Amino acid sequence: MDNKLFARIGAGAFVAVALTMSLLQLREEPAEPLPEIVTIWEPDGDPLPGQLRACSAMGELALSAPECRAAWAEKRRRFLGRSDKAGAPQSDKGF
Repeated sequence: MDNKLFARIGAGAFVAVALTMSLLQLREEPAEPLPEIVTIWEPDGDPLPGQLRACSAMGELALSAPECRAAWAEKRRRFLGRSDKAGAPQSDKGF
């Protein structure tokens, strides 16, 4: 048989399958979109976020303010998950 005939049969089969799949897709009911879940974080009496905002608004003056330095240290401690004892330097007197 001729190669052109096989190509035409293959192309016709491809078009038939594509049309069938398109028609089946159009018959289905559209899926309802999932509701959007919005999580709002509200601080529960923690003054640290307010202190950090105030220090951010101070600009370069915050670098020399001890309150800002303490707030940043607390933020680092919370972020890194360290306890108060983990940040203390250890002495080498035991050796």
